Amino acid sequence: MVGVYEELGIEPIINASGAVTRLGGAPMSAAVLDAFCQAAAEAVPLDRLQGAAARAIAEATGAESGLITAGAAAALTLGTAAILTRYDLGRMERLPRCDDFPHEFVVAREHRNGYDHAVRAAGARLVEVGFDELASGAGVRRVEAWEYEAAFSPRTAGVLYVMTTGARPPLAEVVARAHAHYLPVLVDAAGELPPRSNLQAIAASGADLVAFSGGKAIRGPQATGILCGRRDLIGAAALQMLDMDDHPELWQAPVELIDRAKFAGMPRHGIGRGFKVSKEQIVALLTALRMFVRGDYDRELAAHRRRLDTIAGQLKGSAADCQLHDAGDECLPLLEIAVDESRLGRSAIEVCRRLRASSPPCYVGHAALPEGKLIINPLHLTDKSAGELARRLREELTLPA
Repeated sequence: MVGVYEELGIEPIINASGAVTRLGGAPMSAAVLDAFCQAAAEAVPLDRLQGAAARAIAEATGAESGLITAGAAAALTLGTAAILTRYDLGRMERLPRCDDFPHEFVVAREHRNGYDHAVRAAGARLVEVGFDELASGAGVRRVEAWEYEAAFSPRTAGVLYVMTTGARPPLAEVVARAHAHYLPVLVDAAGELPPRSNLQAIAASGADLVAFSGGKAIRGPQATGILCGRRDLIGAAALQMLDMDDHPELWQAPVELIDRAKFAGMPRHGIGRGFKVSKEQIVALLTALRMFVRGDYDRELAAHRRRLDTIAGQLKGSAADCQLHDAGDECLPLLEIAVDESRLGRSAIEVCRRLRASSPPCYVGHAALPEGKLIINPLHLTDKSAGELARRLREELTLPA
């Protein structure tokens, strides 16, 4: 039987890179796919569905409210827009032009990355503080909380904080400095699950808005995300995303999501209108979120470890050294394959290129290619695809006779 991708002339790949956007995100479980299909069969008002999602997200995260978005980047744009406008309908209408009201977000220079374009897209201007001295080899100090506070001015609208395992200064310190000046903090935590505890711990720091990816560890539809935090800001974000083409006399905002008493009138379509999320995506992500919170995916870890052990075993005697990195409960194990480029006669990048050009194409993790290493993430692997990947790796890494 010809598959849907083959009908389009595209050969499906063996994905050993994990839940990366460019390869379609994480695999969805049968329960999530079933929820998606059931939701597609009937119609519901999307604002009421987002109201139900707000309750579910609040329960899962401990935040006041939540919103399902078209990915974590969309959550950052919507969160920025909410901070810029609150419930001011005039400001909503003017975005991304916001020169006549506070529109600067203070961010650590070492937190800057390509994804913060999502913040700038709402009209915000980023003001950098600190130096990335560790990366430049010019010192040992990281950015400090006082540097944020020193940059606050009448033009400051909020703070952007990019959460990683080793992020500095601690988020709680930044929140305390910002809140002393009545400034909200928006946290980019797109890839900070697992551990599951981060769902609540990041919001518990006092951060006003937190963005998570829905298509990575949670394993919902790839183009989904979660924005959680203060109810008033979530409401402002929702207003700038939802379809507002209704008669004001008929529109009834869901109370879980939007505080109608905070504004007069009804806004036009907002800057986030292009980030609409379908009913199927909302229901599927809520199903995946329940599974993630329960720890359902942890049951697969033993099988993931076994498959990586099998791949490593097939590469014994080749021009590569294998090392299994296992962070324990909740976290996926990873297999690091260090290529002996001088013995093999080709670089790790060339090995990666040849794997992609094979049939079926094999895509391995490429973050460590400059160090001569391939990374195998088992999230998408089955026993069959792991065996095929091991065969192709052995072909590429075996020394010539």
